Amino acid sequence: MNFSKKTFLIIVTLLIITYLSFAFIGCPPETPKEEVKETTIEEKIEAIVALIAFESDRDGNTEIYVMNADGSEPTRLTYNPEIDFNPNWSPDGKRIAFSSWRDGKAEIYVMNADGSEQTNLTNNPTRDLNPAWAPDGNKIAFESDRDGNLEIYVMNADGSEPTRLTDNTEYDSDPAWSPNGKKIAFESYRDRNHEIYVMNADGSEKINLTNNSKSDSNPAWAPDGNKIAFESDRDGNWEIYVMNADGSEKLNLTNNPAAEGGPAWAPDGKKIAFTSNRDGNLEIYVMNADGSEQINLTNNPTHDTDPDFQP
Repeated sequence: MNFSKKTFLIIVTLLIITYLSFAFIGCPPETPKEEVKETTIEEKIEAIVALIAFESDRDGNTEIYVMNADGSEPTRLTYNPEIDFNPNWSPDGKRIAFSSWRDGKAEIYVMNADGSEQTNLTNNPTRDLNPAWAPDGNKIAFESDRDGNLEIYVMNADGSEPTRLTDNTEYDSDPAWSPNGKKIAFESYRDRNHEIYVMNADGSEKINLTNNSKSDSNPAWAPDGNKIAFESDRDGNWEIYVMNADGSEKLNLTNNPAAEGGPAWAPDGKKIAFTSNRDGNLEIYVMNADGSEQINLTNNPTHDTDPDFQP
């Protein structure tokens, strides 16, 4: 096909106009990149939806409280002239077991998560304290001196059928269930030193996990069952440590000249709450599971201790 020079110029002109139209009109403008906001430490804590139960004397007497995971909205649950302490959540998050001196001696009580229906489970003339719910919610481990010295016991969640698991001339205390319910970690003085032991849930096969000349106590299993947090003075002052469930690879998480204790894992295993006196009084802190980003949650001039995350 032959084109005249004029026709050829018209075609070229139209092609140029079409190209320019696509280049400057037809293409949508570039979308500006959305600014990525860095997540603050407080927002990371708020992402943990669980409550934290704890004990505090902020109202003049040691009572059980709950607060949000970021430390906000502390709410008092017990109102008693005697001390209430050692809160421990049930696996379904609906109840809290705790120790109380309201009957003139330490007893194990249970209440609803809002503080209602407080019921004595042990009703024993000697001391019963430090309750720990089994993962299935059917049993509660605790320590008692009902047979002459402190030993680990287990009972049904309604307080029936208390059964002794340890039988030693020295005391055993601070029971903590493994997440699968097959093991119980505990503190023992049977070696004339505070050590972390583990045993089967029926009390058999007791094994020393720490084997250290210093004191190790207050074990807490990670939610996945692979690690145990605990407190120890092996480096000269009380710190929070973590070790594998078989006792290997012990690591100091807090590394602070103050005293830290009472570790408690968040339900997702990413945070650990603990008690510290680094600010001059006992406060509840939270940190990442590797020990980073240690944050004061309570910031109160009185004592706040013994945190436990709602499952």
